[in-house]
Amino acid sequence: MLQLKDKTALVTGGTAGIGKGIALALARAGAHVVIFGTNRERAEEVLREMEKERAYPEQKFLAEIVNVASKQEVDAAITKLLQSWGAIDVLVNNAGITRDGLLMKMSEEDWDAVLDINLKSVFNLSQSIIRSMIKAKKGKIINISSVIGLTGNAGQVNYAASKSGIIGFTKALAQEVAGRGICVNCIAPGFIQTRMTDALADAQKEGILKKIPLGRMGQAEDIANAVLFLASPMSDYITGQVLTVDGGMVM
Repeated sequence: MLQLKDKTALVTGGTAGIGKGIALALARAGAHVVIFGTNRERAEEVLREMEKERAYPEQKFLAEIVNVASKQEVDAAITKLLQSWGAIDVLVNNAGITRDGLLMKMSEEDWDAVLDINLKSVFNLSQSIIRSMIKAKKGKIINISSVIGLTGNAGQVNYAASKSGIIGFTKALAQEVAGRGICVNCIAPGFIQTRMTDALADAQKEGILKKIPLGRMGQAEDIANAVLFLASPMSDYITGQVLTVDGGMVM
């Protein structure tokens, strides 16, 4: 079922991992899909994969190289996109990085980089798009946080702060725009199998699996399916919520 046919969706960090999975799922659901990323080669690869998922001839796909931590770059890209595509119905703020380390050894640069990409980007994209959604009196904003934003994790004070900040941002913005027909929600993934988790040592993986009641890591598709639900009309009465997709880690 093409539940998002003729809707336009924008995914940040859409060139790999969870973001790529979300972009492909949105394409299968019939949405016109735009991805923002920083790696041209990977962006072109995702474009080719989305083309294979084309559901109807008029469906459009686009990849833009944008530094989502830069307000100037984001505003320019969104202005251009709205002029050419007319509307953005679904925004998925997925871009994120890690720069792990104990607080006593963490550099200011590593703190700033994580907060800029993970949290400031959510402000940049949401503010740039929100006026058009308010004018249309509809829209879905879906922010990708993490269970680490709920529980914290040693060696990740910057990452935890950014992901917790996304949760607070989501709840506050949801209250601001609910009266305009706009839903703002948050997904908190647990441990998802990506290139980052593949690089972990076997002992580390075993330790992680012991914490997951379902006994396995999630897949990018698990997060993508949650995004599809929140992007679709099935979630029109849901806003300001945190959907934890973690195999039962945080109960």
